[in-house]
Amino acid sequence: MQALQGVNLELHRKEVVGLIGPNGAGKSTLVNVLTGFDFPSEGTVELEGRDITGWSSHRRARAGLTRSFQHSRSFRDLSVRENVEVSALGVGAGPRAARKRADELLAVLGLADLAEASAGALAHGDERRLGVARVLATDPAFVLLDEPAAGLPESEVPQFAAVIRSVRDDHGGGVLLIDHNMALVMAVCDRIHVLDQGRTLAAGTPAEIRSNLDVAAAYLGETAVTGADA
Repeated sequence: MQALQGVNLELHRKEVVGLIGPNGAGKSTLVNVLTGFDFPSEGTVELEGRDITGWSSHRRARAGLTRSFQHSRSFRDLSVRENVEVSALGVGAGPRAARKRADELLAVLGLADLAEASAGALAHGDERRLGVARVLATDPAFVLLDEPAAGLPESEVPQFAAVIRSVRDDHGGGVLLIDHNMALVMAVCDRIHVLDQGRTLAAGTPAEIRSNLDVAAAYLGETAVTGADA
């Protein structure tokens, strides 16, 4: 059985696209294919007109296509600030620029007070924010966020939404957001792409997806449509 079948998704700079669907729909598989952690048996992946289907994940990251992970991949023995600095250094930033970028991101993500703390000692929500900071430290053209709000208290979701908008509005980047928090998805996304059983079920604006009966039947449900976490 194919995990993905005929999925065609486009992400442009200066936009946020949501990728949603029930568990097992193929969301993480698609992200893995786009970022070079899996390779498709057919079809292509293009980055601003270049065929990058055979590129490694590292080469894609250097070209401006980066991602976060559902599970933390931080360097647990390094400090929070050092984790972010390493990401910036990895794409060619000098030590001074990497430190400046790290401090800016930690401030935006509410982690400045934890800059010297060990990454291995962070609470779950803080660990999530660190993962996003590490991705954004590479100053990507396109960033794929895989369930970045999982475990975040609902009171912190608006601040997190502002960070996502900042990638689009202040840095001109494109964001692919995969998350089950429908309040977040509906609030920040310009377009939403819905997967079900490895196929595209629907694509459109948040308003169009909210009113799509097929989507409601397959995934959203009455509770999610009103904005609660699905």
